[in-house]
Amino acid sequence: MNIGILKEIAPSERRVALTPGGVQTLVSLGAIVYVERNAGALSFFTDDEYSNAGAVIVYSPEEVINRSDIVLKIAPPADSELKLLHEGQTFFSALHLAISKRKTIETFLEKKITAIGYELIENEHCELPIVQTMAEIAGQISIQVAAHYLQARQGGRGVLLGSVPGVPAADVLILGAGTVGRTAARVALGLGAKVMIIDKNIGRLREVENLFQWRIATAVSDQYNIECAVREADALIGAVLLKGEKTPHLVSEDLVKQMKPGSVIVDISIDQGGCIETSRPTTITDPVYITHGIVHYCVPNTPALVPRTATVGWTNVLLPFLREATELGMEQVLRADVGLSKGVCTFRGCCTNNASAKAFDLKAEDIQTLLNSPLNKA
Repeated sequence: MNIGILKEIAPSERRVALTPGGVQTLVSLGAIVYVERNAGALSFFTDDEYSNAGAVIVYSPEEVINRSDIVLKIAPPADSELKLLHEGQTFFSALHLAISKRKTIETFLEKKITAIGYELIENEHCELPIVQTMAEIAGQISIQVAAHYLQARQGGRGVLLGSVPGVPAADVLILGAGTVGRTAARVALGLGAKVMIIDKNIGRLREVENLFQWRIATAVSDQYNIECAVREADALIGAVLLKGEKTPHLVSEDLVKQMKPGSVIVDISIDQGGCIETSRPTTITDPVYITHGIVHYCVPNTPALVPRTATVGWTNVLLPFLREATELGMEQVLRADVGLSKGVCTFRGCCTNNASAKAFDLKAEDIQTLLNSPLNKA
């Protein structure tokens, strides 16, 4: 099995798909791992570390892709990378096809690429392990970011998240009680903020209240509750996730206009379109803009702010799948591991993801049916 690791070309992406330790594990199983020169530099992993782990250092994306059965990267593929892929390869990245350009999925289908989206892979508990790991990071960072941009010098309303004697704490509103929301709540509570979480799932809200021993407020997600809470928020954290689908706008532009001047929006949901109508993707190098007097932070790849931590966490989750692929072959693993197969968006020229098929008016095929068809086994 030949596995290639591309250097990220998105200007604000600093992560790399595998650590040197992950490479060493695959090499010990018989894989040949090609790593593009300086792929790990921004995560503080050197070429020497990869070389010492058994990787072959190559000097262009063409070399990585042309030599590899499996190609790994973090960010969705750029046009220049799509052009280099060839028939029969397996391509791992954060795909987010439901909000991508049509050209991306058309290229995968035309070249019969097995395209696997990290954001769709499940484990044996039907959880999204890579999403969960990155969400734990993003949740922590969201509160750090909110605290920073609430400072008057950063364009915020000059509010401290925590209280001091005689001065109330800031109001932090979190939309979504998933991993991002819970992690953000933990950090915000630790700083002394007043925290409210809104979610449509009563069971999740019950779990959150038990988890934090009733130190936070909760509310069911409906328009009235959202409107009341948003108007009072000093910091609004968008933490809504719909697996593989574009995130709905829960906060309208008109409601953003009613927020307190200098409040901060951190829309972690921007990876899949954002849950605030005024949100638009920004970058780590230019992370904020102000609309209607409200500071917006909408960086899709927030965990790239801590690329070394994120890369280690990423490797911890991805490596078991790659180990099985090295030992058994990719198609055999996809047959045996339903959780991994749920990450497959295209296979042998067919779209195998319902959300992507719906977004581009394509027919969705069942991946397990395709894997087990006599034609595929021939």
